[in-house]
Amino acid sequence: MNYHIGVVEDDKNIQDIVSAYLKKEGFEVTILGSAEEAWDIWESSPPDMWVLDIMLPGMDGYEFCRRIRNESEVPIIIISAKDDEIDKILGLELGGDDYLTKPFSPRELIARIKRLFKRSHPVRESNESSNNKVKVDHLLIYKNDRRIFWDGQEEEITTKEFDMLLLFAENVNRAFSREELLVKIWGEDYFGSDRAVDDLVKRIRKKFADIPLETVWGFGYRLRSDEEN
Repeated sequence: MNYHIGVVEDDKNIQDIVSAYLKKEGFEVTILGSAEEAWDIWESSPPDMWVLDIMLPGMDGYEFCRRIRNESEVPIIIISAKDDEIDKILGLELGGDDYLTKPFSPRELIARIKRLFKRSHPVRESNESSNNKVKVDHLLIYKNDRRIFWDGQEEEITTKEFDMLLLFAENVNRAFSREELLVKIWGEDYFGSDRAVDDLVKRIRKKFADIPLETVWGFGYRLRSDEEN
């Protein structure tokens, strides 16, 4: 499958470089110079992933990210010259799946795009496979399709919400430190604050009412169950 990537960036040099590398890897690419143009594309021919600059003319990238996330869980990689921790946290809080600071290596961008597609579009296998299903009380996860059901109802989730819930469900009653969660969910190359972990847990608790995702004070979190899967 040739994935379609929307690149929202107003710097012509970056547009040309990113476009060339993406096309070389076989991706279909649409370059947009503003969030307004990107929104028009979203409504007519939505990409499979967004590579989104923050500093844009008119609507900024944060607002565009928020609008997209209100409608879809399509993967979003944020690129920005802003390297302050608060900017990274804000981008992730608004629903970004990854954050890359300028200047960046095009090869690193390609690697992150492939990793994100691998997580969000895995090869589909039968949902009846016992190795594919993880069930903990009211939570049911189909790993290969990356689908999650709560009390029988399917929930729309982000890539990192899925990754965290699967990690907890496969290690029910085990406590994970914030540092462990950062490495396992965000990767070893993530250098942001562990506040990102707290924010992700907060979002999961809001979506899954009464989920027994407990705080282990002074340490981290665990998914509690009286009956291990």
